[in-house]
Amino acid sequence: MKNVLLIVNPSSGGEKAKEYEASAKEKLASLFDKVEVKRTEKAGDAENFAAKAAQEQYHSVFTMGGDGTVNEAVNGLAGQENRPNFGFFPLGTVNDLARALNMPLDPKEAISSLDITKQRHLDIGKINDRYFTNVVAIGAIPEGINQVDTKEKTKFGKMAYFISGAKQLSANQSYQFKLTIDGEEQEIESSTLLIGLTNSIGGFESLIPNATIDDGKLHLLYLKDQKFLDTVKTVPDLLKGITESTKNVAYLTAENLIIEVLNQAKLATNVDGDPGAALPVKIQVLPAHLTVYSG
Repeated sequence: MKNVLLIVNPSSGGEKAKEYEASAKEKLASLFDKVEVKRTEKAGDAENFAAKAAQEQYHSVFTMGGDGTVNEAVNGLAGQENRPNFGFFPLGTVNDLARALNMPLDPKEAISSLDITKQRHLDIGKINDRYFTNVVAIGAIPEGINQVDTKEKTKFGKMAYFISGAKQLSANQSYQFKLTIDGEEQEIESSTLLIGLTNSIGGFESLIPNATIDDGKLHLLYLKDQKFLDTVKTVPDLLKGITESTKNVAYLTAENLIIEVLNQAKLATNVDGDPGAALPVKIQVLPAHLTVYSG
């Protein structure tokens, strides 16, 4: 029997999940033998629901919510021996994974166009003992992003992240990092590091155009900036998209990374849009770790 769990985050998309839940359940009922719906009430619920579904041998798990809900569900699935197929209906501010999978960003269209014959393998990133689908950000910009509250996200959308990050960068803060890249060490100075799995980061779909969801690589970008004027010089390169290192931005691919900050008591990460572990961190890619329904 093909049974499916739909995990709904009622607060996502300006609390629009209730508006779409019935149509999502109806669509899934036309494709699966049995549909179960669970609604999240607190942080960690989506992860626990997904993990239990995996342990109970569900065929598929879907979420209805933003990038945070997707991240939680993936964390529930990725560590399991049996991993159900994964799908989602995007309701968030940025919806980076939906963009990378060429899915409709309009929830109504995403529901109506769902075709479970369209499946792809999805690389999953692992940072320490947690998992991610899109990006780990470290430094000035993510420090600013971590300060963005839910009201600002709802009001300004992805521009809220840009505004907060820009404020943080204007403080001219850069850091000394030690990177271990597939076993080789180097030290760099930068305000911001991004480790991406897909082409879309922060809603900007052409930032790393060569990154695909199943290439088995971590894509590392770091800004070669020591002061704010240096940071400004990186903007044209970033807007054009990074396919190789430039004078202003370094780019490389790897399978394993260790990132440490030097002469700094504590620096946090931002993982798939939410606050993550403090440095040092170990990051690796798990190739083709999940099967995902795509656009």
